[in-house]
Amino acid sequence: MAASRAAAEACSGQAGQVHGTPELVTLHLWGVRRRHLPWALSRMALHRGSLRAAPGLRFARLLGTGHGESFTPADADPGHWALLSSWETPAHAATFERSAMMTAWNDHSHERWRLGLRPLTSHGLWSGQQPFGPSRAADARSQAAGGPCAVLTRARLHSAKAATFWRSIPPVARALHTADGLRFARGIGEAPIGLQATFSVWDDEQAAADFAYRSPEHRLAIERTAQTGWYAEQLFARFAVVEASGIVNGRDPLLIEGAP
Repeated sequence: MAASRAAAEACSGQAGQVHGTPELVTLHLWGVRRRHLPWALSRMALHRGSLRAAPGLRFARLLGTGHGESFTPADADPGHWALLSSWETPAHAATFERSAMMTAWNDHSHERWRLGLRPLTSHGLWSGQQPFGPSRAADARSQAAGGPCAVLTRARLHSAKAATFWRSIPPVARALHTADGLRFARGIGEAPIGLQATFSVWDDEQAAADFAYRSPEHRLAIERTAQTGWYAEQLFARFAVVEASGIVNGRDPLLIEGAP
């Protein structure tokens, strides 16, 4: 089991050990047509070397995605793939945008969405690392950031408790999609089973906090997490959205309908 888990995480692509808080985190989301699905699947493993060689890259994961409707394995979306990366500086991220790897993904996708994120708070570990900076350092930067806020929750499930977790999560997913201030939500993961995350974007930090701490469904999930010990490892991170470009599912999630 440990060996298979390590192999699954290795296939996602990674950079070296993270130190300090990165200046920029990027999320790329690509829409891939069915004819390019074999290409995308193969590059999830083949592009690990390209990631390791990228200057200024502290942490990266190539990720599959889910529609975000239930956040269970049945939610998988083979038409969208993602890359989450932490960078020493925005200049390093900009250089990587022109790399052969990024050009290949862009050429094989029919839609692209890119977010630039500034870490605000981060608690927990991802594969034993702190990809968005130590909690204390990140907390010091969480001073009422205005504008859209992104939230990432990632967990590695205890295999014996995964079924119980998946039975419990659909009510939270339904509540999430009707929450005030939600702009976008999607499941992302390193493997179909056991390694998963949720990425969401909100109008602002207050909207994200209201759902996290005032939604009855989410509060119950928090209580059950403490009671059942679903997770072998977990991470919660919050970011200010500082850049956005492109579309996903045919639209820009950050564009408010009716706004000038």
